[in-house]
Amino acid sequence: MTSPHQLLAGEIDAPSEEPPGATFWDWEFAWEILPDMLMAFLQVTLLVTVMGTIIAAVLGLIIAILIMVLPKPLAWIVRWTANFIRMTPIVVQLLLLFWAFLWMDAITIGVIVFGVHYATYMSEVYRAGIESVPKGQWEATTALSMSAVRTWRKVVIPQALRSTIPSLGNYAISMFKDTPFLYAIGAAEMVTLAVSDIGGNTFRYNEPVTIAGLIFLAASYPTALLVNRLEKRLAYAH
Repeated sequence: MTSPHQLLAGEIDAPSEEPPGATFWDWEFAWEILPDMLMAFLQVTLLVTVMGTIIAAVLGLIIAILIMVLPKPLAWIVRWTANFIRMTPIVVQLLLLFWAFLWMDAITIGVIVFGVHYATYMSEVYRAGIESVPKGQWEATTALSMSAVRTWRKVVIPQALRSTIPSLGNYAISMFKDTPFLYAIGAAEMVTLAVSDIGGNTFRYNEPVTIAGLIFLAASYPTALLVNRLEKRLAYAH
């Protein structure tokens, strides 16, 4: 199996005696690079997506609640901080954090940036879900003398989550498709491996780029189907 170190060192030649890129597709070369592509997908692309989604889901809920319960001046600060992060390109955020924390590895930076960036989007989804909870539910908790914490935990959040799951799933898919931006901070994610390392050393781009696209499709399409199915079930339940 070809290792990324061999590719970076230029030890892997073009897969045939013809000039690099002379043939459109070389199956032998495609099978040779597939294990490294899958490894990059698992170790970087999928890891950043999963960890980033967890952070975004939790932090997004916290942001939404803070905007709704804090006094107006503090809520305004939280809201505009979230707006600033949401309206700033994610590549810029990756580079700024990378330069500010040179001691931190690229994958950790990617997880933090993707998590925080998408938390600002998910917070709006949560806020809409919370606002969709009927007013009568709030009044009922007051009549039952339920504490604010218990009201949020037992009544509001469970109802809000049911209507927000499909949108949260779509943002997770968007995050997954944005992981190639990690190239900006030198993370060896799948597309970077395909273009810069494999393609740059062998001058063959058709195979690695196509394989990267197929892996993205194979991972995101079932997730999209699951999100659509959840959306239909929730709509039917209502």
